[in-house]
This record gives sequence, C-alpha cells and structure tokens, in this order.
Amino acid sequence: MLAQLAKGRLRRKLPALREALEGRFRGEHHGLLVAQILAHIDYLDETIATLSERIEQLLAPFSRERELLETIPGIGRTAAQVLIAELGVDMSVFPTSAHLASWAEQCPGNRESAGKRHSGRQRHGSKWLRTTLTESAKAASRCKGTYFSAQYTRLRGRRGPGKATGALSHSILVAAYHVLEQQVPYQELGADYFDRRTSEQRTKRLVRQLEQLGHKVNLEPLPA
Repeated sequence: MLAQLAKGRLRRKLPALREALEGRFRGEHHGLLVAQILAHIDYLDETIATLSERIEQLLAPFSRERELLETIPGIGRTAAQVLIAELGVDMSVFPTSAHLASWAEQCPGNRESAGKRHSGRQRHGSKWLRTTLTESAKAASRCKGTYFSAQYTRLRGRRGPGKATGALSHSILVAAYHVLEQQVPYQELGADYFDRRTSEQRTKRLVRQLEQLGHKVNLEPLPA
C-alpha cells in the first residue's frame, strides 16, 4: 500500500494516510484526468531538462567557481548556479564583503532616532538571490558539526528562527564573497568556534587585569 511508503513522523499517521488514500477510480472519466496530469508532468520534466542543459552550457566557463561555492555548507549545485548568475564571479567590483551584502540587501536596515540605533527590517533585494540564500541557510543549519549550525543554534534561542536564518543567509553570502575573491574552497571554522572565541576573549581580559595590577604574565598552554 502507498501508506506503507511513509517515513519519519508520517509513520505515526498511518491510519489517517490509509483513509486519505482510499478512493475509487471511475474508468474513463478519471482515466482522462490522470492522463492529462501525467502528460503535463512529462512536459514539465522535459522543459526542466532542456533548461538545465542550457544552464550547464552557459555556466561551463565558470565550472571552477561553481565547484568552489559548493564547498560551502548548504550550497548545492542549483544554489551555486543562482549565486553565479546573480553575483557574477568577479568580486573586485565590491571593495569588501560588507559592500556586497549591502548591494545584495542582505543586511538589516538601519533605523536611528534621537541618536539611538534601533533594529530594522531587512531590505529586499533580488528575490532569486534572497530565496536561494534562505533555502541554503536552512540547509546549512542542519549540517551538524559546522560553524553555520552553531551560529544558527546560538541565535535561534535569543532571537528566534527567522532572525537566525537571516543571519545565516548573510554569513553564507560573506563566505561566498571570500571563496570567489580568493578562489579557494570554504574553510570550516568548526562547531566550537564560538566557545573558542569566548575562551580567548576571557583569557585576554584576565591577562589585562593582572597586568593592570602590576604583574607580568606569560601564558603557556597545558599539554592536551
């Protein structure tokens, strides 16, 4: 039965699935409808195949850049193609990654009142780029043991999943900038990046406090 093909959480809904899948096939009438639906699906499959082949032809000169982008967690073949189409591969037109994020409108808007800065909504740039980065961010958040996954978990608890996904989209865009600019694969920072950074900041603060008390501090790491 079709219901038996269910996986994951759907397995708990097998009785409801069996009931939903039960029905009657009324010969000629339903046969005509199903034939039209299948013909339309075949047409869409052929169209997708034709367009995919054309995209591959146009992106052939940038195959190296596409492969480099695919080293970023959350970026697959299609996402890499969209990034190249929307951003190009020459990052020299952007002085910094911040300029790229601003151009792509992948940074929060600035709202200032009485000298105080308040959080603002993210501006809307290319919908294709925004959609691709959002989908890539959601995929990256599920890549366990990575910097992006740690960043998402860290922000989701404080600011919610929507803000965390937006921040991840920005991080992926910044990573894409450096990958294309330097023509090198993505360098993974690790899931413990934030813990290491916090530890380093705390160490520097304690050393500074001891120096202010008149002590000379020489740090020597303990054996693992």
